[in-house]
Amino acid sequence: MIDSDIQYKKQTSLDCPVDFVKVDENRVRVVAFFVVLFVLFYVINGNPLSIGLLLMDFLLRAFNLNAYSPLAIISGAVVKQLSIKPKPVDRAPKRFASFMGVAFLSLVLLSFASNFILLSKVIACIMIPFASLESFAGFCAGCHVYTLINRIKFSNKRVK
Repeated sequence: MIDSDIQYKKQTSLDCPVDFVKVDENRVRVVAFFVVLFVLFYVINGNPLSIGLLLMDFLLRAFNLNAYSPLAIISGAVVKQLSIKPKPVDRAPKRFASFMGVAFLSLVLLSFASNFILLSKVIACIMIPFASLESFAGFCAGCHVYTLINRIKFSNKRVK
């Protein structure tokens, strides 16, 4: 490889978080489908209860408490009922996405509590394309966001 090839590879490769623990991608995709439904429910009817429940569920999954996550439990049952074979993937990118979900849902609830209802719905709507991509296409934006954060973080260290 010549230097320009190496530089191009550095710029186009993803720096996904890795923890070598596997989860079932199909189960994760069903969870993402339920996330889309809960967020749409909030956007349509304005009841923050669905966002509060989602936030609780995201917190459980972000802190590796999937055994207590209602959406993970229901999704596991759906996958089992449909007899979908497990597709193991690394857990870390999904966990990072859960932390991002916690941040967005916290902003939604904070906006709602501050009586900025439209803002809370706009922030909630940002989650819909990401959860839809995960659910319908198996595309996890977590790796892309993680890579972007790392590049910004490391470029700031080089400047100093």
